[in-house]
Amino acid sequence: MDATLATAVYVDGYNLYYGRLRGTPYKWLDLVALFEALLHEQEPQALLSFVRYFSAPALARFATNGDAAVLAQQDYHRALERRHAARVAIELGAHHFNRAGVMLPRCIPGVQFDRQDRVRVWKIEEKQTEVNIALAMYRDASKGALQQQVLCSNDRDAAPVLRAIREDFPHIRLGVVAPRSPSRAGEIRSAARELASFAHWTRHHLLDDELARSQLPPVVATVRKPIRRPAHW
Repeated sequence: MDATLATAVYVDGYNLYYGRLRGTPYKWLDLVALFEALLHEQEPQALLSFVRYFSAPALARFATNGDAAVLAQQDYHRALERRHAARVAIELGAHHFNRAGVMLPRCIPGVQFDRQDRVRVWKIEEKQTEVNIALAMYRDASKGALQQQVLCSNDRDAAPVLRAIREDFPHIRLGVVAPRSPSRAGEIRSAARELASFAHWTRHHLLDDELARSQLPPVVATVRKPIRRPAHW
């Protein structure tokens, strides 16, 4: 094994947010600091080359905090790029929503759903993220500069690219970090089996302490106006 493992990390931002960060005080997350710490624990020889972060622009009309959510996301992206320059790349996809809405059964807790009792709801889907991650991972693997690639996602749709890299670039180690909370009493939380089956190693959760230790500074300096952590984060 090489003295160091040049490593790239690929973060599904949507999966990370809804799987682990939503409802927590850890949204101002320094991805480079987090994965440097995780990699050192998992693979002491790993050297983090860069982090690729994939997401989609927030939509004010659907966000709880409206325009503030859009500004918060933009500030977060700017803070990451300012803090780590060439080591962080952010790639944005898009959202698609059905303007006519879709009909779904009404949810009443404790009552079996009735197909006849339906309501019309917005259907919002994030587009391009899975494809963008797959293309980036495969293209980076083909360039020959990496010895390890780590995916932070629990989306089973990423399994095909892990399989392809495992088959076409067998020298590259693959890691999977599931953005989930630790298992609680009476439940088992683990990474998607489809992803873990192609990985050389798997982290099944992210701890609160790990996230708390990996926060960006409350104020990130720039050549102009400093970037401040959003108040509602």
